[in-house]
Amino acid sequence: MTIFTIGYEGTILDAFIETLREGGVETVVDVRAVAVSRRRGFSKTALSTRVRAEGMEYVHLRDLGDPKPGREAARAGRWREFESIYAAHLRTAEAQLALAILGRLMANSSVALLCYEADAAGCHRTMIARDVAKPGKSRIVNLVVNNQVASVGQSRAHDHLGESLAAA
Repeated sequence: MTIFTIGYEGTILDAFIETLREGGVETVVDVRAVAVSRRRGFSKTALSTRVRAEGMEYVHLRDLGDPKPGREAARAGRWREFESIYAAHLRTAEAQLALAILGRLMANSSVALLCYEADAAGCHRTMIARDVAKPGKSRIVNLVVNNQVASVGQSRAHDHLGESLAAA
């Protein structure tokens, strides 16, 4: 099973949608705590409308969003603190329920975890993907829109993430 992740930082909606299509994504799972964006087309209502118009499903799992202290730590470059905060968040009852929903979605369709950051190395969506990956049976593929990230390789916390597939 392939678990896709994708970020929309630095891209436009049409290129983002094309990357999802090229990856064979059937369900976009928005894992932002707050699904609003200053980038045109990426707020929850507009994005869900467009994704559905393209024949894909859209699901917002707000409880998998990074809590404010985690976002603040990440913005400040405190990666270990960010990972610790988010790992603790994933153990909450709300996040566990959302992970169960994600598991059911993944059993029935090709899923891409969506957040803002172009570079999956600094985003909580990669931690989610690792959490739901089945050892030896899953691979994590970070979809890259318009080659916006040269390579994933090592995360900012020096932890290997997975593959990157770039859409031209």
